[in-house]
Amino acid sequence: MENFVSGKVRLGGSLSLTEFLAVARHHAKVEFSPEYVERVSRYRQLVEKWVAEERVMYGTTTGFGSLVSRMIPPRDAEKLQRNIILTHSTAVGEPLEEESVRAMMLMVLSALGKGVSGVRAELLELYRDMLNRGVTPVVPGHGSVGYLSTEAHVAMVAIGGGRAVFNGREYEGGEALRQAGLTPVTLSYKEGLALINGTLSPTALAALAIYDLLNCVKAADAIAAVSLEALRGLTRAYDPRIMAVRPEPEQAATARNLLNLLQGSQVVEKYKNSHVQDALSLRCIPQAHGAVKKTLWDALRVVETELNACCDNPIFFPSSDDGDTLSNGNPDAGYQGLEMDSCCIAAAYLAKMSERRNTRFIDNNLSGYPSYLVKRPGLNSGLMIPQYSQAGLLNELRMLATPAVIDNVTTSGNQEDYVSMGYNACRKAQEAARLLEYVLTIELMSGYQAQQFLDAGLRRGRGTAAVLALVGQHVPVMEEDMYLHPHLETIRNLIHSGEVVAAAEKAAGPLNLR
Repeated sequence: MENFVSGKVRLGGSLSLTEFLAVARHHAKVEFSPEYVERVSRYRQLVEKWVAEERVMYGTTTGFGSLVSRMIPPRDAEKLQRNIILTHSTAVGEPLEEESVRAMMLMVLSALGKGVSGVRAELLELYRDMLNRGVTPVVPGHGSVGYLSTEAHVAMVAIGGGRAVFNGREYEGGEALRQAGLTPVTLSYKEGLALINGTLSPTALAALAIYDLLNCVKAADAIAAVSLEALRGLTRAYDPRIMAVRPEPEQAATARNLLNLLQGSQVVEKYKNSHVQDALSLRCIPQAHGAVKKTLWDALRVVETELNACCDNPIFFPSSDDGDTLSNGNPDAGYQGLEMDSCCIAAAYLAKMSERRNTRFIDNNLSGYPSYLVKRPGLNSGLMIPQYSQAGLLNELRMLATPAVIDNVTTSGNQEDYVSMGYNACRKAQEAARLLEYVLTIELMSGYQAQQFLDAGLRRGRGTAAVLALVGQHVPVMEEDMYLHPHLETIRNLIHSGEVVAAAEKAAGPLNLR
C-alpha cells in the first residue's frame, strides 16, 4: 500500500489489488509519478520519429486486423485512430456497473503507463481526470471476445462522443466532459488502437471479481463457524495432527481459522462428546474451503501480475542506436479467462457446502430445533423459503460454472482465428461472487435465528459471538413470520462490505487463506 496515501493512488510503480479497488470502487484519486510521465513521454518520442521515417508499424501506419496489409499515410493517421473507435464501439445491452467502467479506465492508465504502447501523456491525463472528476462512460456489457468493443465505448467519450454519466446525470460524451471542465482529445498515431487493445476489460473485471470472492471465502469461514457451533458440531475434525498428514496449506489455514473463531465456546465444549462425527458439510469445512482458497489464490497471483502488465500490440522498444516495433500475442486473455472460469467453479463449490449446512438448520430432524427455525411452525413458515432461494441461486452458479474459454469463433477474416473469450469468463466471475454472497447470507440468517433456540447461558466463541452481535445490530429475532427480503439484503451488504470479516478478525485474529 506504499502508493496509497490520503485517498490517492500514485501510478508509476507496482499497483496492488487493494489500490486498484480503492480507485475503481471507492473513488480514490489517481496521480502520476514523475517516472510515469517521463517514461510515457520518452517512448512517445520514439513512435513519432519512426512515423516520420515511414516505418511499417501495425495499427499505426497500417490498417487493423485482416486489413494489416493496407498502408496508411501519415496525413491520415488521426482519422485512422478515430475510425477504429467509431467502428469498434459495438458492445450492446445493459451497461456495466460504474465500478467496472472505472476499473477499465484504471487499467488503461496502468497498462499504457508502461510506455511501450507509445501514446502521449496528455491522452492518459484525460483518462486520469475523467476518473478523478467522476466522468463515467456508459459501456454496454455484452459483445466482447476479450478486447476491443467495450473499451471503445470508453474511448468514444474521450474523443467527445458516446454517452457518459456525471454527477448522477447522463449526457452526450462531449457535454459530460464539458460539465466536468475537461476537453475531448484528438487521437494521434497508435492511440485509438492502444485504448481498445490488450486485456484491459478482462483484467479489470477479474480484479473486482477476485477481490469479492476472496472476501466471500473469508466470510464463509466465519459463517461456517457460526453454523458448526449452532448445530452443536465437533471441532476435533480440525485437529492440527489431521491437517499435518494432508499438508495442504489452505486446508490447514481454514482449520486454524475455525478453531480461532470458536475459541472459548461453551457450546462446543458442552457437546464435544455428544456424537462420533459430523455430517460432511461440517466435518469437511477445512477441506472444501481450503480447495476453494487454493483456486482463488492461484487466480489472485494472475490478477496481480496482469494489473501490472502491458498487453498491447504492437509494442515499442528503444535501443542505443534505434529500437524495435514488435507485433505480438499479448492481447490474449487466456490467463484471466482460465482463472476466472475456475473461480466460478470454486464459487459453486463453496455455495453447495453452504446450502447443505443451511438445510441442516431448517430440518428439525437434523437440527433438533423447531421446523424452519420459527415458533409455532405451520402457522409460521419461518425460514422455509430462503432455502428455495438458495437452491435457485445454486442453479445459477452451476450455469456460471460452465467455462467460457472452451468456446471459439473465428473473427477478422481468419486473421484472428482464435479468441480467448476471457472477457465473458471474467463477467461470469463477477456475477458468481454476487450470487455466492446471497447463498452465504441465507446460511448466516439461519445461524443467527437459531440462537433463540440454543441455550443463551452458554458463551459463544469469540469470533462467532462477534459476527452474531454484528447481525443483531441490524436484524431482529424472528418470533413469528416477518418480511424477510430487507433483512437478507442487509446481511448481504454486511458480507459484501467486508464488515462480517472485519468483525470476525477483530475478535479472533486474521482469517488466513493459507
